Amino acid sequence: MKRRILAWMIGVFALALGDWTHAANAIDDDVHLGVASCATGVCHGKLTPQKDRNVALNEYRIWSAEDRHARAYQTLGSAQSKQIADKLRIPSAQTSDLCLNCHTDNVKQTLRGPKFQLSDGIQCEACHGGSARWIETHTEAKATHAGNLARGMYPTENPAARADLCLRCHLGADDRFATHEIMGAGHPRLSFELDAFSTNQPAHYVVDEDYVKRKGRIEGFNLWLTGQLEAAGRFSALASSHWFRGTQPMYPELAFYTCSACHHQMDDHRWDRRIVGSSVPPGSLRLQTDHLLVLAATADALDPGSSESILRAANDFVMAGQRSVAAVTESSATIGKWATAKRAEWIARVFTKSEVGQVRRSLARYAAEGRMGDFAAAEQTFLGIESLSLYIGDATRIRAQLDALFKTVESDRTFNPTQFAAAAKNLLGALG
Repeated sequence: MKRRILAWMIGVFALALGDWTHAANAIDDDVHLGVASCATGVCHGKLTPQKDRNVALNEYRIWSAEDRHARAYQTLGSAQSKQIADKLRIPSAQTSDLCLNCHTDNVKQTLRGPKFQLSDGIQCEACHGGSARWIETHTEAKATHAGNLARGMYPTENPAARADLCLRCHLGADDRFATHEIMGAGHPRLSFELDAFSTNQPAHYVVDEDYVKRKGRIEGFNLWLTGQLEAAGRFSALASSHWFRGTQPMYPELAFYTCSACHHQMDDHRWDRRIVGSSVPPGSLRLQTDHLLVLAATADALDPGSSESILRAANDFVMAGQRSVAAVTESSATIGKWATAKRAEWIARVFTKSEVGQVRRSLARYAAEGRMGDFAAAEQTFLGIESLSLYIGDATRIRAQLDALFKTVESDRTFNPTQFAAAAKNLLGALG
């Protein structure tokens, strides 16, 4: 069984081993017919799950009633969104591509079918791809998942492809990015962790024997690990793009820099060499390295000694962000190559629960040692530790310690690096 799953994993991950930004073209190549084309009672609009089919056919009800993606467009009409639009000097958040690119399925006019509506928000085709070529054939008795993919359906069951797709909005892409100006106008800070976000999204599918036969199975650890690698690769690619150069002649795009380096009380003295690295002086702007630190901790567990290369790359990246755009581009390329190499190496492996436990312990140790003292790194560390604990199956045993660690990262307004490190030390002791 493991060999069959491994062979499937190698095949599907090969889809995403080249480019960090392939999702946009794959999703937007075909005509999007609109959610009304999927939501009828004879298709995916049934009120209850169907027992005699390999899909439940109540996916539209789950999406419309429980999934926040369905309300992404309506959010643009809120008082907060109107205030943000006013500060950004745009007429309306509901008509500007700046907002629509992430809050709805904003494909070109030529790719919108007769039932397509922007007001549907992040609808079916925003994730599964334009359905014009497969909407009829995917219901046929002899239809296969491979055949659907060949006609343009997007492989969301592939963790690398799923992460690539999600990161378009939850981090950025060539045509969209939550800039410092947008966040300054009131937009929330973005964060993303593939396994946790996938778990928290209301599932409209069941990974049963039939699902595994058609699409394969990816273990939770591989989903988490893929998300970290994809996020690190995407961030380095964005740092090499036009977004990093920014719109102001005096400085680059500040959204790439660590928020908590500046946004804290003046009497809250947070500068710490364990966090920033030995070369970074106090008061410096620091490029974000949260996913890199998580991956360094992971490398410590899976390939002892190999973490030094990524820690050096992270430190060089931070220092490059204080020199020039060219230096950041060069440093980003190094990180991208490392992430690509590790993705090819790690994703082809089937990990034991003992190895996953070692990764979890390494994350807790990094945190307890004070290395994860920036809020974004602490947040990713907690999400990782909790996800891996659920995968290992002992989250209940250490629930008190997990809850205590969560409390320290519940809000960036109350985050204290010392308290986070202390909670992580307690958790590390409980892990045994």
